[in-house]
Amino acid sequence: MVKRLKQFLPFSLHHHYKMIKMKNINWGHKILFIYVAFVAGILFMVVKSSQQKFDLVEKDYYAAELKYQDVIDASARAKALGGDFIVKYESDSIKLILPNPFKGVNVVGKAQLYFAADKQQDKIYGFETLNAYAAFKTEKQNKGLYTIKLDILKSGVAYYYEQKIYL
Repeated sequence: MVKRLKQFLPFSLHHHYKMIKMKNINWGHKILFIYVAFVAGILFMVVKSSQQKFDLVEKDYYAAELKYQDVIDASARAKALGGDFIVKYESDSIKLILPNPFKGVNVVGKAQLYFAADKQQDKIYGFETLNAYAAFKTEKQNKGLYTIKLDILKSGVAYYYEQKIYL
């Protein structure tokens, strides 16, 4: 039958007929191809995941976890004040306005800009204020979602507040 087709089909169609015949791969080769593609995909994922960088929030997270009750207590004291902590980002600085109970009293604090995606972007700013206002320059910070963590000490009593802020 193929010989008869050769006589009637032009060369290009005959060549096409051979190509179709060559494309018929048996089922064993198809299964092998799928298996090899799956293994290659898994190996690719393993290599990419081993190259991923993971930073811990704290280097010594176990000791920090034991002290976390102090943070919970300080956060409860900050909520009990009744006023609002106001954190504003404007162009290249962060402005912090503390609640009224902090006005007229010497307040010492630390503001940590925590960036979950990259530890290198974390910054800590210290401040001291009598008027319950502080500002920090943020010129070299990458854009993204940060968490600002405020540790405040007023008359020997610790307060803690945190808020998400987009720079």
